[in-house]
Amino acid sequence: MNGNSTTAVKVEPGGTGVVAHVGLHALGAFGDRLGLGDALSGAIPPRGERMPVHDRGKVLTQMALVLAGGGESCADIEHLRLQSTLFGSVPSDSTVHRAFHEIDGSVLGSLADAMATVRKKVWARSSATTGTDPVVLDIDATLVEIHSEGKEQAAPHFKGGFGFHPMFCFADATGEALSGVLRPGNAGSNTVADHVALLDKAIAQLPEAIAAGHRVGDDADTVKRQLVVRADSAGCTTGFLAACRERNVAFFVTARQNAQVTAAVFDAVGIEEVWQPARCQDGSLRSGTAVAELTSLVSDDSLPTGTRLIVRREPLHPGAQRSLLPSLDYRYWGFYTDAEGDPVDLDVTMRAHAHVEAHIQRLKDSGLCRFPFSKFAANEAWMTAMMVAADLVVWFQLLCLEGTWSTARPKALRWGLFHVPGRLVRSGRRVIVRIIDGWPTTDVLTNAYAKLALVT
Repeated sequence: MNGNSTTAVKVEPGGTGVVAHVGLHALGAFGDRLGLGDALSGAIPPRGERMPVHDRGKVLTQMALVLAGGGESCADIEHLRLQSTLFGSVPSDSTVHRAFHEIDGSVLGSLADAMATVRKKVWARSSATTGTDPVVLDIDATLVEIHSEGKEQAAPHFKGGFGFHPMFCFADATGEALSGVLRPGNAGSNTVADHVALLDKAIAQLPEAIAAGHRVGDDADTVKRQLVVRADSAGCTTGFLAACRERNVAFFVTARQNAQVTAAVFDAVGIEEVWQPARCQDGSLRSGTAVAELTSLVSDDSLPTGTRLIVRREPLHPGAQRSLLPSLDYRYWGFYTDAEGDPVDLDVTMRAHAHVEAHIQRLKDSGLCRFPFSKFAANEAWMTAMMVAADLVVWFQLLCLEGTWSTARPKALRWGLFHVPGRLVRSGRRVIVRIIDGWPTTDVLTNAYAKLALVT
């Protein structure tokens, strides 16, 4: 028997003619085709009398590639510097560190405008975002643990830890992080101002044909495409729901437990005719689960006119979250919405809000768990670069990948595509990269290159 997992080799320095991140080059080339670096460059004004050696838009784009590849600090840029044949002139880690500290609040706003310009190009090409279906936005916050008291605005949070409490708004159809705000760890979960600001920033990221009619003061008749926002109970506030109504945005928010809601559910217990079988996302029946509309059993003048209460009951299971009322047989959960439609269909729409957990996990796999700077403003810039990286990967998947790779998670993309090794060959004044023989995703990567070449 031979239990060895490796063969005996001698390892020496000095290798030439090889590269290690072919897939990241594809991702960067795709960003170049979209004009991402140029757009970001135009949003960052030069500091001083002379232009910097490394264009700041290029620095952010290359750092986004590092984050997409699993990097967690400025020092990880050094891995791209060793691959100048693929990535050209790459800044040092000190230059990257300086670039993040040059970005202030006004520049962050300009960077968001630049991303909106690029996003418009992607949405015009993707079947996931074209059409007439409602555009669904998901808002949620997450906790990021920080193991240092030397970072500005890091603070204790409600779960007993210490760190930041960022909040994001995602596009459900693609998983893009349309907007985000970095907040102290002790920031409130149901802060109206944060929810409204996040929604406005997300709407500003949408193409004009979608955003039309969804700004404050817009007439409902100017709406060209329906916009829907979903949130958990943190969004169940009078101020946020009123803001949604002002923007002609339909809302779905988890109902909080209160005397009226509890009484309404008690009234419906045992009256089977008010309950309808619930359905899964694919339309199949959800075993043991039922849905009822209890709007007529509650009266709350603080809610916008036309708000409906939908309640779902499902068999108790291990780990079930808090119910609207105590029960030995069922867990009851409800939400408010002002959308039209059958309660069962609305329940299906609201349960899809769970997608937001996967979107946040994608961000945590792409740098969200690491805030490397002591200055809060620099960490805000870091989060912006992280969101750029995550969205660039999503766009790459939408337009250049197929099958399971179009929805693969970051770790799978790194293992299978981003860090593919290759050999450099020079022929006819051209540099050719030949992927190692037998690599399982060679066809996926070469097809991606063929598709990105068509992006104009």
